[in-house]
Amino acid sequence: MDNLTHSLTGWALGQTGLKRKSRKGLAALILGANMPDIDVFFGWVQWVPLATHRGFTHGLTGGVLLMPPLLAGLLWLLDRWQVKRGGAFKSGLAMHVGWLVALSYLGALSHPLLDWQNSYAVQLLSPLSDKWFHNDALFIIDVWIWAMLALGIGLSKWLERHGSARWNAPAIAAVAAVLAYVAANGVVSARAKHAVLAAKADAPPDAIFATPPPFAFWRRELVWRHDGTIAFGAYDPIGDRLSEGPAPPMPDGMTDPLARQAMTATPDIVAFMRWSLLTVARVERDGCRARVTYGDARYGTSVTENRFRRDAMIPTGAPGC
Repeated sequence: MDNLTHSLTGWALGQTGLKRKSRKGLAALILGANMPDIDVFFGWVQWVPLATHRGFTHGLTGGVLLMPPLLAGLLWLLDRWQVKRGGAFKSGLAMHVGWLVALSYLGALSHPLLDWQNSYAVQLLSPLSDKWFHNDALFIIDVWIWAMLALGIGLSKWLERHGSARWNAPAIAAVAAVLAYVAANGVVSARAKHAVLAAKADAPPDAIFATPPPFAFWRRELVWRHDGTIAFGAYDPIGDRLSEGPAPPMPDGMTDPLARQAMTATPDIVAFMRWSLLTVARVERDGCRARVTYGDARYGTSVTENRFRRDAMIPTGAPGC
């Protein structure tokens, strides 16, 4: 998910009343909810789990276990520094280190659980496993979640400023609504995938992705792979209808020896291959050279129009070259 969604999630959790458990509690929730994305700055490192976005820092047994205490420690040190300088705290809250650590964990845990909900996938077990998990319940930027969380936060802040005893109720309702929304969308995606499996029972796909469009969250855009062929479809839960299209099935192109050879041609392509789950390739030979273009079928119905296209020039190895 985008960082606005992660930030709103941490903020909404704080407005449920959790921010009053400790000084710096709201900061722990919001920063913790964004903290796993620190991996975008480590694509250059040699350790693959850290160099992979949505890898180690998004793993339940890796980054989410180890990083929150570091965040809590930094916030505690900042607080100690402010106290020594005679800083005044408008919240009037005391510092409770135990709660600060717990809120850092809660914020951090919310991040991979949200990222798991879209087709970009996440390595929940990294570094113990590089397997990708995806629930396909949400579009990568979900404006409906924005609206629910922003409304809950706004109403909660307004009631808080006016001294209401139930100032946290709107935030609690917003968090509950988002949880129900995610669960319902997960059910729709599961039904969409089941519809594909039922229709293709004679040739079951080895991978299926069901992505909601940006606004019509109840629909699903489907793509699946079977025996080197990529196919597309759409699902509407109203009537439980599965339709083919919008593009005809296409070979993934990965059986071409040059497509296999170019997978390690550049560091950028190597990184792409670590993340791509439905890789498609196009090979254009020109004498002794060939251009190999890769894409991911989750994000485009052709290689040339793919949102995450990567290119490499490699020698063909043809006779006389």
